[in-house]
Amino acid sequence: MRLFNTLTAVFFMLFSNLAFAASKAELDAEIKVALDELYANTPAAKELSKRAKGILVFPSIVKAGLVFGGAYGEGALIIGGKKVQYYNNMAGSIGFQIGVEKRSEVYLFLDGAALTKFRESSGWSGGGDASVAIAVWGAGGEVNTDTIEDPVVAFVFSPKGLMYNLTLEGKKLNKIDTPK
Repeated sequence: MRLFNTLTAVFFMLFSNLAFAASKAELDAEIKVALDELYANTPAAKELSKRAKGILVFPSIVKAGLVFGGAYGEGALIIGGKKVQYYNNMAGSIGFQIGVEKRSEVYLFLDGAALTKFRESSGWSGGGDASVAIAVWGAGGEVNTDTIEDPVVAFVFSPKGLMYNLTLEGKKLNKIDTPK
């Protein structure tokens, strides 16, 4: 019971808003680094971003779990090269899981209607409120940008850590105040 209480306390410390609140300057710098890394390693993402009506970047999402799990990260929506709104990315899960990992996620809104729907919603469930395609690399690590017709394409990259899970997971993206 003591181990469970300790793990619960650590979990809530890790996933509280206060523990992750980065300054605007720090978050903006992390967003630039994440996009630079994505574009350097995936030329197709850079090509698709030229067609994107908006780009939502979460440079660091931390996920941890031991039966119950969660993930949290902060990012920003970029339209026309400017950050127009900041968001958090929260997920909860239950099931067989153990470990901690950190990764980056970038959502490219290729359709103006999907971007408008996202911006007008009070919260967005990834995969539930929009058709989100996870970019799939073919042989040689290439993504065929000519055949992508989905309104939103997500890139998940730069995983660090070790996480094993067989879980049910829900994700929610919410607007947050501009970091200070």
